[in-house]
Amino acid sequence: MSIPRLHPDTIEDVKQRIDIVDIVSDHVVLKKQGKDMTGLCPFHDDKSPSFTVSPSKQFYYCFSCGAGGNAIKFLMELGKVSFGEVVLDLANRYQVPVQTLEPEQRQELQHKLTLREQLYEILAVTTQFYSHALHQPQGAAALTYLTDSRRLQPLTLQQFQLGYAPAGWATLYGYLVEQKHYPVQLVEQAGLIVPRKSGSGYYDRFRDRLMIPICDLQGRTIGFGGRTLSGEDPKYLNSPETELFSKGNTLFGLDKARNTIAKDDRAVVVEGYFDVIALHAVGVTNAVAALGTALSLNQVKLLLRYTDAKRIILNFDADGAGSRATERAIGEVEALAYQGQVELRVMNLPGGKDADEYLYQHSAGDYQDLLDHAPLWIDWQIQTLIADHDLTQPDQFQPAIQGIVKLLGNLPHTPLRTHYIHRCAELLSQGEARVALRLEEDLRLQVQGQRWHGRSQRWAKPGDASVRELAEAQLLRIYLHCPETRSLLKTVLQQRQLNFTIHTHRILWRSILELEPQDQGDDLLQRLRDGLADLPLPAVAENQGHVMGIVQPSEVQRVELYRPQLGIRSAAATLERLECEKRCRHLLSSWQTHRLESMERCMTDLLQEELDPAQDLELRIEALYHSLNHEILDFQRRFYDEWRYLQALNRHRCTTSEDLAQGTYTAPSQPVSVV
Repeated sequence: MSIPRLHPDTIEDVKQRIDIVDIVSDHVVLKKQGKDMTGLCPFHDDKSPSFTVSPSKQFYYCFSCGAGGNAIKFLMELGKVSFGEVVLDLANRYQVPVQTLEPEQRQELQHKLTLREQLYEILAVTTQFYSHALHQPQGAAALTYLTDSRRLQPLTLQQFQLGYAPAGWATLYGYLVEQKHYPVQLVEQAGLIVPRKSGSGYYDRFRDRLMIPICDLQGRTIGFGGRTLSGEDPKYLNSPETELFSKGNTLFGLDKARNTIAKDDRAVVVEGYFDVIALHAVGVTNAVAALGTALSLNQVKLLLRYTDAKRIILNFDADGAGSRATERAIGEVEALAYQGQVELRVMNLPGGKDADEYLYQHSAGDYQDLLDHAPLWIDWQIQTLIADHDLTQPDQFQPAIQGIVKLLGNLPHTPLRTHYIHRCAELLSQGEARVALRLEEDLRLQVQGQRWHGRSQRWAKPGDASVRELAEAQLLRIYLHCPETRSLLKTVLQQRQLNFTIHTHRILWRSILELEPQDQGDDLLQRLRDGLADLPLPAVAENQGHVMGIVQPSEVQRVELYRPQLGIRSAAATLERLECEKRCRHLLSSWQTHRLESMERCMTDLLQEELDPAQDLELRIEALYHSLNHEILDFQRRFYDEWRYLQALNRHRCTTSEDLAQGTYTAPSQPVSVV
């Protein structure tokens, strides 16, 4: 819907109602300085607070970049949105009646604005309903669980508005629709009821569950998390995505934690609802939780608004699932961490406990001490890599080395790489000084080789991304729909050192590997389909269609699955070819930028030396020529090695009649030297 022309009275009412400190503090950490507020400017890369907000003048100004204006201009510049959109959003937020200059648009506009208000109202009433039910006889088991098993006090139950969803199939439906007379479509849009498959009637989404309201930054309920009390799967059930609730853009407890995060200058991210509740109950009120999924980049950016030091501490469970969640969270934000835009730390509690369990036997002070000494994310990853391998066994030592090389190769600054190379060599050598020196040199060489892959985007062609996307999708499709080839495909990926580099493909592959240990036969595909909604995939139509093409291939795509081994060979060769072509371009460029020293130069240098009559002059000239041109000749040799390998890859991308008859996988021979 286009934004209508707003009546001047509406604009003036909005300006009178809003508070610039309230608006700006949603996006910038503000601190009192005299009668004004200061913080880091959101419009440029501000290192020291140069951004000032004047509550008395309702005006902001940055002394570094010159940005300034009122609250409406602040939101326009920050969100790159129009004046009308900002005024409408503020009118909705501050409940200002909206008038337009075009009467025919008023009804449509009012519907858009009142939809959210009605959903807020329904969810607020539902919160009260669940809270009341908790203290009724039907909620006795839930209340006992909270007070005895979780040891929560009445004040905490009230603070987090905890409640109970009765076990009946239509209890909430009857209350909201039949008693309160809310439209059934709105109650469904709020995510509270589900239409029956038969098409007639609805049933409650949450039944016999302990209910935890999820709030926005203003403390308004936008969704719920429900914990089972009967052992029903899933253990935790969240509200679906709605007009108000977006799981990947919401953090549980942030409405209660943001002031403490700004005061302490650090945020703690834990794994579950009750970890947050338990920490807040003992006074650790800068804790928040992701909502059943890996911490997303949007959630991290949300936290960074409130901490000047950009300090975030991950405290997930130390079990396999918790470690994988930590790795996924690191993967989401490592680009920001490498650029110094976030100080990411990881804390695992002793004994593998979660925060809630830890506080049963320890004090809040003990927990704060552990937070103070939490290692940086890269130190945590190094420690985890080493702890997961028996370094006395050769078959485990090498994977540990490879993991460390991959990790250190991404570090952007030479001094930082040097520091960690030295540190890792000491850890891997287990105290043997001579071994540490050799390991340090080996690690340095391998990290240098690894960093080539980080720079290789410079040598990519515009069409490479499309070719890569098709090849990676083909490998994923074969892996999901041809179970008999999974072992082969994994071997090919490992031997050819191939990775899924498209963001969507990385998420799918990671999810597949996590689901495989649970696989009870051939239901891996079904498990992936069931969990697609919870994966942090980009929510665009093109991406959704692409994912469905992998999970549910079309008839044309199914043809590729008739001979999966040839498909693996072709797709793997295509991916290798892309990397090989980039290396060829790099080597050719390096070859062209070096000056080839001529034979005349060799003769001149030779005449300046004292000649040995017994020495073969031709051999001496040839040796001198190679000495002067060693680097460029090395580039030349490696280029031709890569070029020959590229020809072999091109042959493997094509399918011959002999291949169709044989139908098996054969890999090309690698070049003698690879950059």
